[in-house]
Amino acid sequence: MNVLELQHLKKHYATHKAVDDISFSIPKGSIFGLLGPNGAGKTTLLRMITGIFYPDAGNIIFDGRRFDPQNDVQHIGYMPEERGLYKKMKVGEQALYLAQLKGLSRKDAQEKIDYWFNRLGIASWVNKKVEELSKGMQQKVQFISTVMHHPKLLILDEPFSGLDPINSQLIQNEIFDMARNGTTIIFSTHRMEQVEEICDHIVLVNKGRKVLDGPVKQIKQDFKQHLFYISLEQQPNPAQMATHHFTIIQQHDKAYTLKLNEYSQTNDILRHFIHHNIQVNVFREILPTINEVFITQVAQAAQAAV
Repeated sequence: MNVLELQHLKKHYATHKAVDDISFSIPKGSIFGLLGPNGAGKTTLLRMITGIFYPDAGNIIFDGRRFDPQNDVQHIGYMPEERGLYKKMKVGEQALYLAQLKGLSRKDAQEKIDYWFNRLGIASWVNKKVEELSKGMQQKVQFISTVMHHPKLLILDEPFSGLDPINSQLIQNEIFDMARNGTTIIFSTHRMEQVEEICDHIVLVNKGRKVLDGPVKQIKQDFKQHLFYISLEQQPNPAQMATHHFTIIQQHDKAYTLKLNEYSQTNDILRHFIHHNIQVNVFREILPTINEVFITQVAQAAQAAV
């Protein structure tokens, strides 16, 4: 089942097409990466999904029915890139206020605050003002305020900003745990290594249009260039490396990056070295990173627009 479906969404500002006929679906319990360069339309999309903006055209289907901002926003948690904490307010009071805005009773909100502040190791900060907290600590408070009401859809825009590696891992573990328990997560970031590590599916937008959409593993397969890394036990002589099955792209000592030639198969590489009695220590396919796919697709879209 899809928790969210965007159907031909459009949003224009004067002559600028911020979102131009974008459609995609997000399955329940998935971690979905929303990617794109600056100005691609990501923020406008997120603001339409959260009811801040209304689309000029198209439909948003939330949890099986047409999105109703007045009621459905209570089931959404949105952590924007621009943080919204009140600097002079005490951390605990602020969390309580924000939880009640999401429909929690004071009693339930306080229970959630106690649970989450202890879970993320900031219980001792509950009576501190936000301005007294480091950026990383503020980030953890913002995250707690976003998830306390157990949203069906959680939207995280650069959630690891300001966090050290330990706290980044802590928040990442919470994201995985929430997804396992049925929360659907939209994750927007410019850090492609995090996308590759965290997301099940991605959609790439550029200049208001969808460029790419699909599971991360499948996209990496779709854009592979038939490159392989091989490490050998002994150094072959030039004659032993001569073959029509592959081309040497790079060499470092007894390790090679090879490109499989057209009409050849992966096993042909291994057969070649076995034929010459050369032991293979390591052999693996080199798949493109999501960052490489991102750069290639954005560049191609820019060229097509010229």
